[in-house]
Amino acid sequence: MRWIIRGLMIVALAGAVVLGGLHLLQPQIAEMAFRRALSENIARDRSTELPDGLHVFVCGAGSPMPDPYRAGPCLGILAGERAFLIDAGSGGARNLARMGFPTGKLEGIYLTHLHSDHIDGLGETLMQAWIAGGRTEPLTVTGPVGTSEVVAGFNAAYRIDSGYRTAHHGVGIADPAGFGGAAAEVRLPAGPGAQAVLLEDADLKIVAFAVDHAPVEPAFGFRIDYRGRSAVISGDTVYHPGLVGIARGADLLLHEALEPDMVRAMSEAAAARGADRLATVFADILDYHASPADAVRAATEAGVGHLVLVHIVPPLPSRMLDRRFIGEAGRGYQGKLTLARDGLLVSLPEGSDRVSYTPLFR
Repeated sequence: MRWIIRGLMIVALAGAVVLGGLHLLQPQIAEMAFRRALSENIARDRSTELPDGLHVFVCGAGSPMPDPYRAGPCLGILAGERAFLIDAGSGGARNLARMGFPTGKLEGIYLTHLHSDHIDGLGETLMQAWIAGGRTEPLTVTGPVGTSEVVAGFNAAYRIDSGYRTAHHGVGIADPAGFGGAAAEVRLPAGPGAQAVLLEDADLKIVAFAVDHAPVEPAFGFRIDYRGRSAVISGDTVYHPGLVGIARGADLLLHEALEPDMVRAMSEAAAARGADRLATVFADILDYHASPADAVRAATEAGVGHLVLVHIVPPLPSRMLDRRFIGEAGRGYQGKLTLARDGLLVSLPEGSDRVSYTPLFR
């Protein structure tokens, strides 16, 4: 027995020595990890690494409600090496940087509508695009009527800061001529299924179409086609036949989703605490958002084989809630259904029917 106890003591002592050594080495280990992270991530441009095709960077899969895994609405689009952004929710610009999205190459920002959660990161996004891209003219921000007022407001809010940037870094880095945004407003023709081509060339086509987010009018969704691959973004909407029509034949549908029973529970909980105004807000949002079942219905009717749910309401702080959020809707869909978190990269390579999913945040 004595030799067993002595052996255990030796093992414990050896372990303590090892742990002590590791403790002493912690600064060196931390420095190595820091340097490695720098070499892998600083100024990374995934557009130079990805195969030719259409790639969607989920930089914001959330809503105005705080969610630890989802920033405000934001989708980065790479069509080959051409970069665009759909909406600019708060936190999205920082997620784009973490994902290696080439913000400096942005050709334009497209806004689905002018609700605050879809535009509140616009100032930061424009600033990052200006400095990172060495722009010599403002970045075009395309959206519904009212976009000019919004962009002018952000330009005014960041004007003083832009002067500091130029004074500090010089015109070669922060050319005042490239600061801010230039608005382009889209006026769709009247009637159901209204749409307008915003950009079209030999390889790329971007179309805006009307959706139903009343009383927010107009509100848009977008379809993007690049070299035989296609993605449709619903924007904020209820189930909408016009969306189904334009989504037919697409490879991917990114559709907003609100789970009604969970939101009703939030309204009831707020009322129970005497927060009647908040309870009313929660109850009101039920009538102008689509449910997971609505999103599945749209994807099924459009024959789209890949459905990604975004603009998630309510927040889902744990993956254990994912199944509760989707409910029975998932059983009615024959394709691949994904509940998005920030950092998801969805790739549609050119010359293939493959759709791949890569979580870039760990």
